[in-house]
Amino acid sequence: MHHELEVVADPDTVAGTAAAFVARPARACVRAHGRFTFAVSRGHTPWAMFARLAHEHVPWEHVAVFQVDERVAPDGDTDRNLTHLRESLGAAPAEVIAMPVNDADLDAAAAAYGRSLPERFDLVHLGLGPDGHTASLVPRDPALEVSDRLVALTAPYMGHQRMTLTYPALARARQVLWLITGADKREPLSRLVAGDRSIPAGRVEAASLVLADAAAGQGPARADAQSPA
Repeated sequence: MHHELEVVADPDTVAGTAAAFVARPARACVRAHGRFTFAVSRGHTPWAMFARLAHEHVPWEHVAVFQVDERVAPDGDTDRNLTHLRESLGAAPAEVIAMPVNDADLDAAAAAYGRSLPERFDLVHLGLGPDGHTASLVPRDPALEVSDRLVALTAPYMGHQRMTLTYPALARARQVLWLITGADKREPLSRLVAGDRSIPAGRVEAASLVLADAAAGQGPARADAQSPA
């Protein structure tokens, strides 16, 4: 796995840099095959990125936005990733394929969402928790070991059960865009770019660009890190 690390000044710069980065493959993929498939995680930085994307040239009517993970909570709840994602997209006419976390049978809902996923994602956004988790793949959760499904349910974590893409689903990414901000991410970020598979984020197998702010990156303006396969 190859991680290219870019460290910029602050979270606002991370959001702006990410928006410009996302717009480029969005245009290229729509030109090449008529659709851009983008999976998005929770976080203030990606929501800020979407606000910046409103000022970029993006062919939104050909963009399909999938969820990387979602909390089991009522529709419209402020704990739902979808609530903030829709607010961030505003009037952009992207297709949003929401995780069906309000279905009565969550196991069947997870399987159905897995069937809706593309064979390849053009881009997947991921974040990084202070404990090294990404998506809703958190330390010691049984979902970490799921290899036969694209979508799984987690044990309760921070008050909510979650639905999450599994490692096989994340491996469908042509590229991963990590957005990482804050001093509490400094240690897990160093472990991620070193290829430390003892943290959940370190087990994601896809080429990636890691955008970090100075508080998290604490390094040169740009650096490359090669992690073992």
